[in-house]
Amino acid sequence: MKKKVSIIGAGNVGATTAQLVVHSGIADVVLLDIVEGMPQGKALDLAEACPLWDSTSKIKGTNSYSDTAGSDIVVITAGLARKPGMSRSDLLHANADIVIAASAEIAKTSPDAVVIVVTNPMDVMAQLAWKTTGFSCRHVMGMGGILDASRLRAFISWELDVSPEDVEALVLGGHGDDMVPLHRFTTVKGIPLTELLSKKKINQLIERARNGGAEIVSLLKSGSAYYAPAASTFKMIKAIIFDEKRLIPCAAYLNGEYSMKDVYMGVPVVLGKEGVEKVVEVKFTREEKIQFKKSYASVKKLVKQLGM
Repeated sequence: MKKKVSIIGAGNVGATTAQLVVHSGIADVVLLDIVEGMPQGKALDLAEACPLWDSTSKIKGTNSYSDTAGSDIVVITAGLARKPGMSRSDLLHANADIVIAASAEIAKTSPDAVVIVVTNPMDVMAQLAWKTTGFSCRHVMGMGGILDASRLRAFISWELDVSPEDVEALVLGGHGDDMVPLHRFTTVKGIPLTELLSKKKINQLIERARNGGAEIVSLLKSGSAYYAPAASTFKMIKAIIFDEKRLIPCAAYLNGEYSMKDVYMGVPVVLGKEGVEKVVEVKFTREEKIQFKKSYASVKKLVKQLGM
């Protein structure tokens, strides 16, 4: 019997995530949105593509949380998207209401689910979802670090004219302007990036990755990134379904790790069927520690604004 993945929010990120899951055939999907007809229409379109993809996955569009009951994984993508000139934190209060409502329903209908939060500002929304559901912190996480790292990997591969598959990167901290890319742990087929590029060029690529989402928002004029966020979310879904024990940077609850307490931050974790199975701690340089603390302060500031 296939696993059940419910996606809350049938906008660009949610629908594209549904497409990737259904195309892969690894799970059945429920696509939920408050807009009547929209999730149903997108689900029907995807269902009609399944024969061409040789996929036996079932997909249903709905406006009712009752259809999501018993989900193994629930992805929250619902919320307002950024517009040019907006930061992720500008979405704080509007999206908090949406995440609270979704999380309360998830707690009632899928009490054993693993929850992946994509809605921005993601680190804070993940903490809000954890507080609202009352789930184990291992079962609630935020998607962010894997996306930031993927952007950096792409930019490095273009600069060096090598396959992005051969580039590994690690980006920690909050999913925002204060994210912390660790170039010490960034390699090309095992070769440290510092052996291949100057410090100035590395910093330029890091800065572009840091502003990767804003760059896309400014180009689109309306809406924000969704192909890479959906691909990042799918990678996490797959790791959980197949208990892959993948080492993936994502927003996880810290309760003493990295000397941080009661906060969701982007850190390396082992991701498997139980969700966040382990938080992996790396030793920071003095400069990295300063950057991480700055990122922590930014996330904590937003957490306090929501009264958590």
